[in-house]
Amino acid sequence: MWRLQCLVKEFRWWSFLSFMLFSLGCVTASELTFELPDNAKQCFYEDITQGTKCTLEFQVITGGHYDVDCRLEDPDGIVLYKEMKKQYDSFTFTATRNGTYKFCFSNEFSTFTHKTVYFDFQVGDDPPLFPNVNGATALTQMESSCVSIHEALKSVIDYQTHFRLREAQGRSRAEDLNSRVAYWSVGEAVILLVVSIGQVFLLKSFFSDKRTTTTRVGS
Repeated sequence: MWRLQCLVKEFRWWSFLSFMLFSLGCVTASELTFELPDNAKQCFYEDITQGTKCTLEFQVITGGHYDVDCRLEDPDGIVLYKEMKKQYDSFTFTATRNGTYKFCFSNEFSTFTHKTVYFDFQVGDDPPLFPNVNGATALTQMESSCVSIHEALKSVIDYQTHFRLREAQGRSRAEDLNSRVAYWSVGEAVILLVVSIGQVFLLKSFFSDKRTTTTRVGS
């Protein structure tokens, strides 16, 4: 019984630790999934300090050919990244000056198809798990385990995000294919019905009696 209680307490402690590590891993990243209507443009802004390493990653989940235009500018309006009609991409840069950086997604080339876009904008590195420990200090076994779990959780979060995106994109493609198959089936049924009715009337005309009327001219 005592060993069971110890295991329960240890499990609760590790669950709490995992939750804290998960929270720390999400501090410096901005993730968002949004709707981008046709003929529309959506911009986002981020304040970044000089020398900070940043990564912009995006992917189109649903809509049309799954492509958008992406543009990234620094505080002076200098274009750092620009791609046209991309389905997904990733761009890493280091901020050269302090200020507000702007990145925009455009669907202005589409006339009637709206898109669903996901992006992940990471600014800087994750905060250290042990800020009071310098590089020369040896980590204890518990601290080393925490660091390993932290890195593993980061990988799990990344994998889960990519799998969710792939699942959403695959579901969208399947629903679109299902709609096309349904419309095609209804069209074929209508055409088959019209042809069948036409054949019935055509065959009926072949076997119908054609009576001729003779008019006698008076003598």
